Amino acid sequence: MRMETFIRTSLGMKAHFVVRVEELPEGELLAQVDRLPGRRLQCGECGLPAAKVAKTRRPARRWRDLRVRDHVLWLVYAPHWVWCSTCGLRVEKIPWADKWQRVTHALFRAVAILARKLDWASVAAHFRLNWKTVAAVVEGAVLWGLAHRPWKPLHLVGLDEVSRRKGQQYLTLVYDLERGRVVWVGKDRDEATLQRFFAWLGKRRARAIQVVCCDMWRPYLAAVRTAVPQATVVFDRFHLTQHCNQAVDEVRRATWRQLQGRERVEFKRTRFLWLANPENLTREKRTRLSGLLRLNSPVVKGYLLKEDLRRFWDYRYTAWAAAHLRQWLWRASHSRLAPFQELAAMIRTHLDGVLAWTRIRVTNGALEGMNNKVKAISHRAFGYRTTWTYIANIYHCCARLPLP
Repeated sequence: MRMETFIRTSLGMKAHFVVRVEELPEGELLAQVDRLPGRRLQCGECGLPAAKVAKTRRPARRWRDLRVRDHVLWLVYAPHWVWCSTCGLRVEKIPWADKWQRVTHALFRAVAILARKLDWASVAAHFRLNWKTVAAVVEGAVLWGLAHRPWKPLHLVGLDEVSRRKGQQYLTLVYDLERGRVVWVGKDRDEATLQRFFAWLGKRRARAIQVVCCDMWRPYLAAVRTAVPQATVVFDRFHLTQHCNQAVDEVRRATWRQLQGRERVEFKRTRFLWLANPENLTREKRTRLSGLLRLNSPVVKGYLLKEDLRRFWDYRYTAWAAAHLRQWLWRASHSRLAPFQELAAMIRTHLDGVLAWTRIRVTNGALEGMNNKVKAISHRAFGYRTTWTYIANIYHCCARLPLP
């Protein structure tokens, strides 16, 4: 098969053909493309067959294609002006590339697939492109994917935020917990941000939401209860456990500041002994923890409160779980430990969402794992200059969008 025929067949040309292929001094290949006489061209605006082809043409343009062996392949073609019965005078539709793109469909798809795994600079180096071309490809793939992704009803929704850069700049992420994908990304983490999501979602689609899993951030709760009052709010188990561990750690630090001499030496490097689950400790660490528990220290009381709260997550009946939680709240409130008294007050304020765990065992565990992936996207690129660029890459890597 001749090179010209191979290029025409692989690019799906029907109304065009490859005149010749030239090798440039730089080792690149240049394929000259022209129109086949008598073949109808398509309108570049609506895609319908054009009624007439004008005599004038646009200046010649170049498109990058996939490499042939180790040679860069360029396509050169001067598009025709065509008369469309609907749109009027327009430039013809280029069958091997999208509008405004300077890469072919094959290279576009290859770049988009690799950009989900690597940073844009590495992708650009692999394909010998400018990183701005890679950015344009990713942006085009995201916009096309958002417009053509198949929509399925949202039943279980997870809400969380991720830091974009220093200075309290955050992005709000909305996840479909049933399918493990990002649904929507918005700038900031206030009530207005989530209101934009529900406005984008629409009232009809919002009625399908049954469960919303989130932390105790008040702006999120206000927006959720206003937009989807039928949904059950479940507070995330991992966030509540994180608050409890922070209370234990604050008590440990206060205890450390009060110790002196030999007691302080024995207490050194015990932070993770107090925070870890006992079943995850090695034998040596369990022995050391057993010795520390014999001390008459406030951190021992905090550790026992933490372990007692862990039992709450094992209950399957709401009444038993509520009785256990009420007892725990009384003990935490009367423990004379300020961090646990604050934690008990916070749980009392959001008691319904905490008890909903016994009926709806939904957590943001998958969401936290996705957050790590979102952070890795930023780390491997050493950050992004603009918010939209970061959001586009999050959609591209985490939303499972279809590719053109």
